[in-house]
Amino acid sequence: MNIDQDLEKIALQERRLQFKHFDSEMAWALGTALKAAAEKRQVAVAIDIQLHGHPLFSYAMPGTTPDNWDWIRRKRNVVLRFHRSSYAIGLKHERARTTLQDGTGLDPKDYSAHGGCFPILLVGTGCVGSIAVSGLPQRDDHALVVSVLQDYLHLAGEDLALEAVPTS
Repeated sequence: MNIDQDLEKIALQERRLQFKHFDSEMAWALGTALKAAAEKRQVAVAIDIQLHGHPLFSYAMPGTTPDNWDWIRRKRNVVLRFHRSSYAIGLKHERARTTLQDGTGLDPKDYSAHGGCFPILLVGTGCVGSIAVSGLPQRDDHALVVSVLQDYLHLAGEDLALEAVPTS
């Protein structure tokens, strides 16, 4: 895995995975699509979609724990603070050989720069909310959200996925 390539790809994801508008019906469709995608992969995640701090979709699959909700809260705080994917912020600090806490002073009790939370970006407006999952390794959490957003926005033909990490 090359951090610079991942950061470049995530920036492309953030540019391409934007909405013209976003509402509760869209949150329901995305939330149920995330649930279905997780079930297809036979994994368990907690799913949270919020718009302007208002919860629109929340679901905990069997096998998740209350700890997943704390991870979501902390990752969501990063997205809402920086208007970037939580994974991008984490990789940015990893590349700089620092931590979010050391680089910004933010308390890790309230902020986590781990993958799995993606900004809801409106074209011409910016970040208005977040879509988060928790339960998988951070790269997989991020990939799950991106793949569902890509399908929902009818961008399946675009190469927006991060490169697979080689297994040993």
